[in-house]
Order: sequence, then structure tokens, then C-alpha cells
Amino acid sequence: MEVVPYGGWSRCARLVAGDTELLVTLEVGPRIIRYGRIGGPNMLVEYTKDMGKTGGDEYRSYGGHRLWVAPEHKVTTYEPDNSPVDVLEVPSGLHFTTPLGRERIQKQIEITVDGNAFVLHHTLTNRQDHLISIAAWSLTVMATGGTCIIPQADYFPHPDALLPARPLVLWHYTQMQDPRYTWGNHLIRLQQSATGGPTKLGALVQQGYAAYANFGDLFFKRFPFEEGADYLDYGVNFETFTRPDMLEVESVGPRTHLAPGESTSLRETWYLVADQTPPEDDTAAGQWLAGIARPRPMR
Repeated sequence: MEVVPYGGWSRCARLVAGDTELLVTLEVGPRIIRYGRIGGPNMLVEYTKDMGKTGGDEYRSYGGHRLWVAPEHKVTTYEPDNSPVDVLEVPSGLHFTTPLGRERIQKQIEITVDGNAFVLHHTLTNRQDHLISIAAWSLTVMATGGTCIIPQADYFPHPDALLPARPLVLWHYTQMQDPRYTWGNHLIRLQQSATGGPTKLGALVQQGYAAYANFGDLFFKRFPFEEGADYLDYGVNFETFTRPDMLEVESVGPRTHLAPGESTSLRETWYLVADQTPPEDDTAAGQWLAGIARPRPMR
């Protein structure tokens, strides 16, 4: 295992896939605090006020990628994770486990290398003494200046298709006229901007992927879609949230009823596709993203 200093922490685990690297904090979190091309910009946000800090009882976002507990709750979800994590080497990767906190929901992230990609297994385990109903929630918090790209369901004119295609979920603070959104027939885009307040969108993405374009490259995330699964937030497996300092690319697993000792997991696969800028035209952009997704993006 390679351990390097980064961002004010003395111990971060480093993994390499092709010409990309991923750094995971060992003194807090864990957070994937950096993901990008070796020598290139960090695709993930870093919060300067939190970098290098450890200990204490306040919740800190730190930046980067984290595992949360859904549904969102001011106590359960925002449990601080400011202590060192346990790390084990596994074939082709590393397995990270958090200390057991006040909510007694154990968090684990296993990261392995698959060619040019990173595969992330997120696991929540019920360490309480009674049944709980939760979902694994994976939040990748991106650096400023990019665009989140979400595939739409296939377009068919009326009356060729009469039944609804997919849930599209809005929050109280989501404004449909917000200029950061582009509502296309093939893609939905959300631009990260230094102006505008918080906004959030959820969707049931049966294609099982979404992307974030920034720095001339494309962060591409695969995640599960399970037919008939009990997804939270009115039935969505993908959510995105932005405000002036970041944008989140989130996947959500099904709600699971866990007896003591039982677990629920959520798998993601990350790719970084070089030299990719989405076309302005919606039809061309839809074809472009579908092409990247078949069979999988390669560098």
C-alpha cells in the first residue's frame, strides 16, 4: 500500500488505474479526496477550511467522495467522521472501515482497480440492536466549473408511447426556470456556477450512468438500476445537487430493512475519459454520451 501526504494530512492511501490516481484519507473519513489524471487537476472539490483537520465533534464535509446513510436526516446522515479509519489490502485494491460511531451504522468502502477504472463497493452494516430501514448513498462532490450530464429515457412521439417513462423529482428549493438547467429530449444538464443558490434534482436513470464534464475531461460514473426496487425520494436512483462552491453526482441504492448485523451495498465504477467536451446540440450530445457508455469508456 502506498501512503502519501496530501492536503494537510500526512497519511492518504494512493491507488493508480492507468494514468489516473485516487487518494483516500486515512486520518478521517474515509474521503476520496482526489481523483484525476496523474499530474492533472483534481476532478473533486476540496474545502480549504476543512483540509488537514482531524478530531472533534462537528461534522465536516472535507470535500471529495463520501458514503452517507439515506434518507437524509440531520442526525443520522450528518454523523461526524473525524477519526482515523482502518485499511486492509485486498486483491487489486484497498478496503476502508470507519470506527463505529454514535449511530452504530458501520461504513465501509472497498476500492479496486479494473484496468483504467476504479470499482467502489460501499457497504452499510446495522450495528444497532433493532431493525432499521436505510439505503446506501454515494456522493461524489465535484470541483467547480463543470456540467453534470444525465441521460433521459428514450424519446418517442405521441401516440407511439402512452405510458410514463421515469420519475423526475424536485426539491422545495428547485426552481424550474433556473438557467443552470438545460432540459433536453436526450439529456438533462446542470451547470455548476459561482452564482445561484442551492438546487437539486433526482431521476430514475435506468441506463445506470451519469457524467460530469470539467477541465476538458469527462468523469463517468456507472451505478445500479434495479427494476421494482424500493428507491427513496419518490423512486430515484440518481440525484445531483449544486451550489456556488461545488456540484454533487450522487447514486442511491434501494431502501433495505436490516436486522442487527445485516448489510446493504452499492457498487459504482468510475472512469475518466480524456479530451471530451459535450456537444451543444441535444441530439448530438445524447449520441455522444451513449457512445461513451458503449461498451464502457476507455482511455
